[in-house]
Amino acid sequence: MTYQQTLDYLFKQLPMYQRIGNAAYKTDLQNTISLCNILDNPQHKFKSIHIAGTNGKGSTSHIIASVLQEAGYKVGLYTSPHLKDFRERVKINGKMINEDEVIAFVKNYKTQFEQINLSFFEWTVGLAFDYFANQEVDIAVIETGLGGRLDSTNVITPEVSVITNIGLDHTQFLGDTLPKIAVEKAGIIKPNVPVVIGETQTEIRNVFKDKAKDVKAPILFADREAKQKKYECDLKGLYQQKNIQTAVIALKQLQNNEWNITEQNIVKGLNNVVNNTGLMGRWQILQNNPTVICDTGHNEAGITFIAQQLEEMNYNKLHFVFGAVNDKSIINILQLLPKQAYYYFCEANIPRALNVEELYKQAKEVGLKGVKIKNVKEALNKAKSMATNDDVIFVGGSTFVVTEVV
Repeated sequence: MTYQQTLDYLFKQLPMYQRIGNAAYKTDLQNTISLCNILDNPQHKFKSIHIAGTNGKGSTSHIIASVLQEAGYKVGLYTSPHLKDFRERVKINGKMINEDEVIAFVKNYKTQFEQINLSFFEWTVGLAFDYFANQEVDIAVIETGLGGRLDSTNVITPEVSVITNIGLDHTQFLGDTLPKIAVEKAGIIKPNVPVVIGETQTEIRNVFKDKAKDVKAPILFADREAKQKKYECDLKGLYQQKNIQTAVIALKQLQNNEWNITEQNIVKGLNNVVNNTGLMGRWQILQNNPTVICDTGHNEAGITFIAQQLEEMNYNKLHFVFGAVNDKSIINILQLLPKQAYYYFCEANIPRALNVEELYKQAKEVGLKGVKIKNVKEALNKAKSMATNDDVIFVGGSTFVVTEVV
């Protein structure tokens, strides 16, 4: 198999949540347990940090990985989804897994894995765990895909667990209230393993405290810890301050467990997240004059932060290239968007994309003004043609919209 044939196999022949939605979701960990057994349980052969949450878990994962790299460790990083290249999901010290490694893994295990009917995500978890074990990483930062309790990554016993925050997202799988979703995310809390909660949310605080007490896990709420110094970071979104605070508190737990991480490592790691890890799509400035910004925030909490940051910027006019997915209600998200902006509604090139006609109809109902242009790049080009140098163009609403412009 060539690399492209390998990708075609993974993407087209296996169910993948990011592309097709509900049909790819599994309701237990048996498949993951089976694949790990086939691979001789690689998840037990490296140290790890496990990160869940509704928003910020990707940024927090990359921040922690960057600091650990600066501390001299060989650091695996598993995240999802990718933006441009499948191999973004599996990195060591910021370098993506080699194409030949992906080909060999699929070729070696294709027959056995087909017998247990793995999902796309389960394949990628197996690939990452096997690669990190074979490469003998010092530690791997592992981001959950969806939820926590039943997420395929939840077969590790980490050095520290992190839950960034809880919001209403993926309610068809995780529950339709914050407490229900919190129970799912709390599923990554392990016996005697410290857990850092990024944000204290009154409605669900006790969900985490009770689970931690049940399994004797030390628990810290990052925003309730002693006031930390304010760190500079090359991730510029205002919302990153919460992620930075969460990451630093998690790193302090590693320090307490005799990991050699200095204050200088933290400072340097925070200032070099993008260079060290290759993170894209987080308040990423694509060009100036006019300023074009993209961000992968896509649920209510993410869009709220984006709207707040845009409100604090100085510009003549705001242009908004916006698309969404079709398997969640977006009316609340549309109501959060800036009313003064001019919108270029579009449709990402994936099966899950919300039809641009339906998106346009719902947007009009909440008072948003703009045009519908199905193709994402055409929508961005139209926005650029309409903007002056003093304007801002924002691109987002869906990770898959951002994917087509970075």
